[in-house]
Amino acid sequence: MELAKITLRGQITIPVEIRKKLGVKDGDKVIFLEENGRIIMENSVRIALKDVQDAFQGEAERIGLKDERDVVTMVKKIRNEKRAANAGHA
Repeated sequence: MELAKITLRGQITIPVEIRKKLGVKDGDKVIFLEENGRIIMENSVRIALKDVQDAFQGEAERIGLKDERDVVTMVKKIRNEKRAANAGHA
């Protein structure tokens, strides 16, 4: 358990061990969430990444991506299409 003191301005210093566990450093942002009547502090980047992952859940299957090779093939195809489109405008 770690302890932090609140200043008159409502600020706290997050103890080093907690910062390490959250994976945050100077300048990073944290988010406060309420779950079951408790306040939880999380690394905001991790929450944003999880939200993106949840939003894209099942999309790879939907568009037929089964493995990394499929992703590489799709990226190459898109790049080639973009090059062809740009060459047509030159």
